[in-house]
Amino acid sequence: MIGSDCVRKGSHTQYDIQYHIVWITKYRYKILNGKIAYRLRELIRQGCEARNIQIIKGSISRDHVHMLVSCPPNISVAQMMQYLKGRSSKKLQEEFPILKRKYWGQHIWAVGYFCRTVGTVTDEIIKEYIENQTDNTKEVFKIIN
Repeated sequence: MIGSDCVRKGSHTQYDIQYHIVWITKYRYKILNGKIAYRLRELIRQGCEARNIQIIKGSISRDHVHMLVSCPPNISVAQMMQYLKGRSSKKLQEEFPILKRKYWGQHIWAVGYFCRTVGTVTDEIIKEYIENQTDNTKEVFKIIN
């Protein structure tokens, strides 16, 4: 295996899929502090645990959330973000009436998010690994006998 340091295992898979994700509050309101920030952290932890998403690092600032996560291959980034943002928005507004008044449209998160894949293996290393599996022909997609 290539770089098995952070490899996680599913029932039929081995994977190391990491994403750096960031999402912001609607209107960049600085509402993520005190009890709201602590509750948001707990909701994100619960949501990730329920979906087998591992939080590698994370931080909650007053108007945005940064996370580095390892996600199973059966969950897309869009699904993960829809779940985390939707669930946390609903729960926070139920528990903190001030948010319900401030966000009368019922969404505390801005539309969209930032996402970048993270890895320690470069495309050159992967190409070299694949190239060394067979003879020295210059075909791009080879058949190994």
